[in-house]
Amino acid sequence: MTGMLGAGQDAHTTDAALRVVVVNGSPNARSKTMGLVAAVLDTLKGMLPIETSQVDVYHLGPGFTGAIERDDVTPEVEAALRLAEGADLLIAAAPVYRGSYPGMFKHFFDLVDQYALANKPVLLAATGGGDHHALVLEHAMRPLFAFFQALTVPVAVFASSGAFDGVTLLDPRVYGRIETGLADVADLLRSRATGTRTPAGA
Repeated sequence: MTGMLGAGQDAHTTDAALRVVVVNGSPNARSKTMGLVAAVLDTLKGMLPIETSQVDVYHLGPGFTGAIERDDVTPEVEAALRLAEGADLLIAAAPVYRGSYPGMFKHFFDLVDQYALANKPVLLAATGGGDHHALVLEHAMRPLFAFFQALTVPVAVFASSGAFDGVTLLDPRVYGRIETGLADVADLLRSRATGTRTPAGA
């Protein structure tokens, strides 16, 4: 599917795997933002079985960028929206752009159904040039998902450019924050994976 990397399934995945969907707000599929997400997913894999899918909003094409309302999107974009709406855990990841998240990232969530994320766990992740950009998590991203009545993970994750070697996260403090954030909601995520769920796209 355009703009969506194939659902990568961990080798130890079972029928009770947690369905994790990453919404990538970076223009690049390979970036510091996705390096941060990779660290999150690696940590999460050590806690419980997961299956992962990724939506790259910048690669969704004119059927996405030209859509004003949900009814305007192409079938491919509709499938990407449903994928995000059907996740057990949504990872919303974006680089800081002019003090906030990129417009394309916001446009994706403008098209998400208002109630589709209610009570859904959402992990917030962001990258920026300096530590002062971390404010985007609390002042921009968390209010966005509060509108959806989502269950944002209390500990959000930020990494500045100095925490990386290329796109590989090296800073142990960020890894520690990831571990703390996921440990706080581990029981909730396990219950999501093993509970009765409506199949994605149903």
